[in-house]
Formats: sequence, C-alpha cells, structure tokens
Amino acid sequence: MKSFAEIGIEKNILTAIKELGFENPMPVQEKVIPQLLSDEGNDVVALAQTGTGKTAAFGLPLLQRVDTTNKKTQHVVISPTRELCVQIADDIKSYSKYEKGIKVVAVFGGASIEHQIKSIKRGAHIISATPGRLLDLINRRVIDLRHIQTVVLDEADEMLNMGFREDLENILSDTPKEKQTLLFSATMPREVKRIADKFMTNAIEFTIGKKNAGAENVSHICYSVHARDRYLALKRIVDFNPDIYGIVFCRTRLETQDVAAKLMNDGYNADAIHGDLSQPQRDVVMGKFRTKHITLLVATDVAARGIDINDLTHVINYNLPDELEIYTHRSGRTGRAGKSGTSIIISNLKEKRKISTIEKKIGKKIENKSVPLGKEICRVQLLHMIDRMEKTNVDATEIDEFLPEINKKLEWLDRDELIKKFVSVEFNRFSDYYRNTADLNKPTDDRKSRREERSRGGSNEGFTRFFLNLGAMDKLSPVDIIGMVNDLTGVRDIQIGEIDIKKTFSFFEVDSEFKDQLLDTFNQAEHKGRKINLEISDKAPTKRSRSSRSDRRRSNGDKPRFKSGRNSSRNSRGSSNKPERKRRRK
Repeated sequence: MKSFAEIGIEKNILTAIKELGFENPMPVQEKVIPQLLSDEGNDVVALAQTGTGKTAAFGLPLLQRVDTTNKKTQHVVISPTRELCVQIADDIKSYSKYEKGIKVVAVFGGASIEHQIKSIKRGAHIISATPGRLLDLINRRVIDLRHIQTVVLDEADEMLNMGFREDLENILSDTPKEKQTLLFSATMPREVKRIADKFMTNAIEFTIGKKNAGAENVSHICYSVHARDRYLALKRIVDFNPDIYGIVFCRTRLETQDVAAKLMNDGYNADAIHGDLSQPQRDVVMGKFRTKHITLLVATDVAARGIDINDLTHVINYNLPDELEIYTHRSGRTGRAGKSGTSIIISNLKEKRKISTIEKKIGKKIENKSVPLGKEICRVQLLHMIDRMEKTNVDATEIDEFLPEINKKLEWLDRDELIKKFVSVEFNRFSDYYRNTADLNKPTDDRKSRREERSRGGSNEGFTRFFLNLGAMDKLSPVDIIGMVNDLTGVRDIQIGEIDIKKTFSFFEVDSEFKDQLLDTFNQAEHKGRKINLEISDKAPTKRSRSSRSDRRRSNGDKPRFKSGRNSSRNSRGSSNKPERKRRRK
C-alpha cells in the first residue's frame, strides 16, 4: 500500500490530513488522486460506495491545483443536499489548514443568499454547491463558470434521483469545453451514464468494489412478519441490539412521523426527519443525532440524502424501496470508513421476489432470521446491562462516606439476593413487557398462509387500493398506470404498490398520502378516448377471480421491477369481479 506522499500529496496538506487521522490512502483515493494530479487532464468517473473516502479523493488534488494569485473561482463541487454541501466545504477547509490564501465557500438553499454572495465576492477558489442555489447564483451573474477548470459531480445518482437533471445540464452547459469533469457516484444507472456520455470526454472509469454492489463490510438480514406486526418487530429488533445507532427508513412522511412518535412514546431515543420540517428544525434533529442524544433517526429517503455519519451500526428498512439503487444507498450509510455495519429488512411474503432481486444485484446473500422472542431479548438486555455495570468507573471518594450506612441497610441480604435486586431495578421493565408476548415470525410460504394474508383484504400498509375502469381490453399495461399517476398528478416520486390488470378493469395501490389528489385528477381525465372512472376499493380479489387459470398466469412482460413497486399485470377471461362490484354500488 502506498502512502499519501507516494501518490503525490504535498507537505502542507500531508501535515493537515495526518492531524485528521489519515494514515494511508483508501482504495478510491489511491486510484483517483494520482490521475487527477497528472498532466493528462482526463475526465474521471469513480464508482464507489458512500463512506469510502471520495471527498478526499477529489478534495486533495483540487487544493494542490488552486492558484492563490488568481481570485476567480477555479473549481466547483456540486452535491445533492445542504448537509453534504456543507460537509464537503468543511472537509476541504480542514485539508487546507496549512495552505495560506485558499478560500472555500459553500452555497446552498435554505440560507441567506445575500451572505453567500458577499462570501463569493470576497473570493472563492473552490465553491461547494447544491444545484438549485448554484444555478440561481449563475443567473444572478454572481458566479461565472465560463473559465472554470474543474467541475465535480458528487453523489451524481442521488442528484438525478432528486430531479436535478435539468439543473445539472444547464450548469454544465455554461462551463468551458476544456475543463476537467469528475463524476463520483455509488451506482451507475442509465441517467448517470447519459450525463457522463453527454458532458464528459474520454473519461477514465475507476470502480471500487463491484459496480452497483453494496458495501463489502455490510451484512444483510431479513425478518419476515405480517404487515400488521411491522412496528412490533421493529421494537424487538432494536431491543435485541442494545447499542444500536441507526436510521429507520420509511416510505412516506406520514409513516415516518407515525413510527417516530410511537418509538418516542415507548421510551426510545428517536426522532424523525422528513420533507415537512423547516431547515432549522432539521438542523436541531440532526444535531441531536450526531451527538447520539438520538440513537434512532426515522427518515424518508429524500430527507436522509446527504446524511454523512461514519459510525452508524444499523440501517433498518421498515419498508423496502421500489428502486434497487435506493436500497444500495440505504445500506451504504452503515459500514463506512472501514467499520462493519448491518442492513436489516422487515418484509412480508409478497416481497420475496424483490429480496431475491436485491441479492443478485448486490452479490450478497440476505440472511433470513427469526424475529427474536421475548426470552432472547431479555437475555441480551440482561447481559448488556451487566457489561455496562462491570465497566462503570466508581468514584470511591464520593461513595465511601455512604458505605457504612449502605452496608448496614443491606447486611441481611446474601450475595445472590443482592445481585438479583440490583439487576432487577433496571431489568424488570423488559421482563414484564416480554413475559407473555407472542411469536411474530411469519408462517411459511404455503397456500394456507397466502390465503390468510389475502383474506384480510384491502391494501398494503401505507397504501390505498383503487379500482380503475380500464383493463387488458383497453391495452392497459402497468407502465400506462404508472405514467398516468405521474402525469396526471404532476408528482414524479409517488410510491406505487401492486398493480393487478383484469380483462375490463384493474386494481392498483398508491401511497395513501396522494389518495385525494388521484381521485381529483383521474376522474377528470380520459385514456385513449375513454372517460376514466377511479374509485377506492376496499375489497380483496374474489375467490372466483383468484381461481381463474388465466388470472394466475403472469403476462410475458410481468417481471419484478423496482421502478414502480410490485407490478403484477394479469389477464382474466371472465369478469367475475364486475358483478360483485355492481352489487356493492347499489
């Protein structure tokens, strides 16, 4: 393994990073830094998980290439969120501790633009920015990128997932052709490849680990439960891991608030971040989480973007995401900076295919485990408490004066009784709670369990099930339904669950948060000349429709997809559900 000096880092920067605890280059740094310090000037694509040292991989070379005699902006780093933008700026400033005259400025939304404008006018050799604020400052003629030397796109896949493609294209179009473009990403979906092909020339690609795979030092565990027991399973998982410090990912803002409120009400150090929080509120929550006053952060994927904490022990998927890349990002938030971590999935049997697809893509086996029983949790908590007690430092000077009185009060107890009483003070609440709790583990995937699961009817947790008066005869496909949801509502990130297409009508599930919006927009629209009729359906498929041979047969195009959730396009020769529907309406 080479040292930082051997790959070209100069003395002043070496002194600064040594103080920060940098010993040897991480793999992405060892590959990327020499290339950026060479005279070749090639564009670079670096694929590596978050937490693998990407900021230093581009930050250290940028510092060495700054010309302090020129006050103009020479390098721009674009990242998806405020948190990441600020962190990148802070990191680069810390690397330049012993470099005189280098100015680094962070520009991002949710903060005073006037203050940021003043900072830029005083001089900014390196700007760390979010796409929206950067474009705003370009349009105000505060930032001029026409003579820029380097543009860094950090977390490129996240930026495109968040809908920044148009902003990025506008920004990159305003930069000179002879600049160097560096693209850092955890995954390489089609959208990222399009950006690379359009704006990069003869790019050299470095892949650290396997492309689109999860981090090597993250283990993956799955617990299968009924949807109704999801929260109970979450509590048991948390109690079974007493030192847990992690993020719980939920689908929607409402679910995030609900889960966090339940955890706090049950005595856990938890809180939530989601889109309804103002920036100051978010900063308060994140401040508590970073200092471990909160050990469980409940979050949506969008709200969690940009969180960069190296010592998270667990990521818990309260619900699986629809897109594989999002799962990779979630799991990549633990097991960082060489530490090990655990990604946990709380699933139901309907998600079996999705889990298999994840296993193939990340190249790892997801271990299926039983939800811990109450007795197992009590044992873990008891031993954890004993470990803490054993390692507690005793201040003898404070306690000695009380010892005679304590000894007199407890002299009637023998050793074993004394231990039991001290342990029970802390332990009784766990033993009382878990004494008669049920086994939450899901039945095996047999016909009986499937019938039980479906007989409850309705939609999956957090989703509303809709009836649509269009079906296979209207040449309707899952893609059509997804397109209608996106186009008619104007919202691109609505979570879509099961899609069940019959001969003359269909059922599909959508995030309950958008229920009213769908009813309003769909019922004013047409599809191929036919007026759309959309209604909420609270019925599960009938026995006759389930037993139809053609209903059980999947169509040729019906493969598991992450883009839109669990799509199951089916064709029915009969319309056994329709007479039942007419009876219901009367």
